[in-house]
Amino acid sequence: MSDLAITGGTPVRSRPFPAWPEVDDRDLEAVAEVIRSRQWSGQPYPGPKAAELGWKMAEMQMAGYGLALANGTVTVEVALRAAHIGWGAEVIVPAYTDPAVASAVVMAGALPVLADIDLRHYCIDPAAVEAAITPDTRALVVSHMGAQMADMDAIVALCTRHQLTLIEDCTHATGGRWLSRGAGSFGQFGCFSLGQKSPLPAAEGGVLLCWQPEMLAAVTSIADGGQPQDAEKLNWTFGGNYRMSEVHAALGLTALLRFPEQLLRREAMVSQLERALADLPGVTLPLHDERHTTRSFYRYIFTIQSETFGAPLARICAALQAEGIPCSAGPEPLHRHPRFQPRLSHLPAAALLAERFDYSKAAFPAAEKVAREALWLDERVFRSGPKGIQDVVNAVHKVQEHASEL
Repeated sequence: MSDLAITGGTPVRSRPFPAWPEVDDRDLEAVAEVIRSRQWSGQPYPGPKAAELGWKMAEMQMAGYGLALANGTVTVEVALRAAHIGWGAEVIVPAYTDPAVASAVVMAGALPVLADIDLRHYCIDPAAVEAAITPDTRALVVSHMGAQMADMDAIVALCTRHQLTLIEDCTHATGGRWLSRGAGSFGQFGCFSLGQKSPLPAAEGGVLLCWQPEMLAAVTSIADGGQPQDAEKLNWTFGGNYRMSEVHAALGLTALLRFPEQLLRREAMVSQLERALADLPGVTLPLHDERHTTRSFYRYIFTIQSETFGAPLARICAALQAEGIPCSAGPEPLHRHPRFQPRLSHLPAAALLAERFDYSKAAFPAAEKVAREALWLDERVFRSGPKGIQDVVNAVHKVQEHASEL
């Protein structure tokens, strides 16, 4: 009988990794407090809990203002609308990111233009951004990916030079720092998801950071059905209901109480993992740029070269899962992702400019390579202490040793 658990052997780890999200009595009391208050919906907006969550997120990430919204996707859409970026405007997005990022651009009426990523850290490549800029380019959305951050020095310089609105998609970098400055504070807007799987879970929700008070008024109005935010109540906008409920905000606030310790716990363990896997044939770890001074974890991504490792990525992932390691193969790049099909939306940009969404001949070599090779490791392993990290290392070595059996 094989030693591999997937073929009948004993798994490296039988004990479950720590559950997520973490829950304690503070969550129960926070929700009960909102229920008792009878102010559940966040109207007038933002409600007291949502307002507190917004400013505390801004404080943590070192930005000017924060607004709690219904989810992470709408933070990107609302940011674009507040910046008056819509019909006819091009918005550059990474070719390797969550499809919701590019879909939000379409929802705002603009055209997403894909740019390739940097193989060293899976984030957008500034050189690819430069090559994608046209006279119609108005904004750049940067997605920080897999415990990494994009090269913010180069990105900020590029956006300044071309007068582009910079929007940071920071779900993977909640609590992250670049040269000790918070993720989400570099551009005009910083976007965070607070969904259940996010580093800062509020069941569902998002937070949008910005710097100018007039921009805060604009995003608040758009999110609150167009309600004016000026003292005279004259400046209406065309808005929708993107408000966060007080129940979700309460959960977000208790998650914030736990977050600093969780961040330290995860970051303390990554060095152990990287030291142990650094020289393993067929495994390539992401570059740790010294300017990325605090790393945060939604997922940890590294790549596996199947020919060297000895087995296809899908079988490696299945074998690691059988050994008790929570992991998965990474998603497809946007131009091949089944969730990113704008023509199915029947929205104006997709319907009237259909040829701009024909990706049949598109090529983004770095994003395609990462999609073939990326293994996404669940953040739970980084809250399991040295023993959990050693179990991951032992499982990876075990699977490689028996790769010919897969």
